[in-house]
Amino acid sequence: MFRDSLILARRTVTKMLRNPEQFIDVTVQPVLMTVIFVFIFGGAIAGGTHQYLQFALPGIIVQTIMFTSMTIGVNLNTDLKNGVFDRFRSLPIARSAPLVGAVTGDIVRHAIAIGVTLLFGVIIGFRFHTSWYEVLGAAALMVLFAVCLCWVSVLVGMLARSSGAVQGLSFLVVFPLTFGSSTFVPAGTLPTWLQSWVAVNPVTHVIESMRGLLVGHSVMSAGTTLGGEIAWVLVACVVLAGVFAPLATWAYRRRI
Repeated sequence: MFRDSLILARRTVTKMLRNPEQFIDVTVQPVLMTVIFVFIFGGAIAGGTHQYLQFALPGIIVQTIMFTSMTIGVNLNTDLKNGVFDRFRSLPIARSAPLVGAVTGDIVRHAIAIGVTLLFGVIIGFRFHTSWYEVLGAAALMVLFAVCLCWVSVLVGMLARSSGAVQGLSFLVVFPLTFGSSTFVPAGTLPTWLQSWVAVNPVTHVIESMRGLLVGHSVMSAGTTLGGEIAWVLVACVVLAGVFAPLATWAYRRRI
């Protein structure tokens, strides 16, 4: 199955390269989001754009990955409608290889999104206050979380009847997770009832981990530790992959 998945992952990457518009959300979107939130809200929230950039950029990376990881469900649903998976059924490959290959191929998009956001952040003034291996660790942790999160979108793509429905359902999942977190403001500034949700929201722990690995403990929420936040993220990854990958595979086999 491993070899089959790698071959289909290469197909996914080749398909992306032949359709460059698929890279818009991982190149243009993070730049726009950074400009909008840092230069429009930075002065009001943090008293200056530089201070807010240090706080917000790790959250913007996570937000970008949250949105881009939902694209895979739309693409797979479209492939189902176009009969691509009917051709896969006639090939001597593992039944789950098309899904695993698609998720693996999407790593390229995640890496581009992280790289573009960090590069643009550095250009406008973002500075790392941690070691190079912590920065690489942040990128690796983010890619791991993105891969595990993709299985949620894959499941939606297998269950929904149209690509438009996949997109709509995905936004319903992503919005409360992204904006109900410490993405743009410290958790301590939120209403008490909302802080309870933020505390258990896995996206909050991903963001805090990214802040600790990229900038340092100074921008993390009070009472948090880097090791504890990373542990939360790893547990969330195990739960996401352990629950949604089997469900997505079951839905795929049922659909075809």
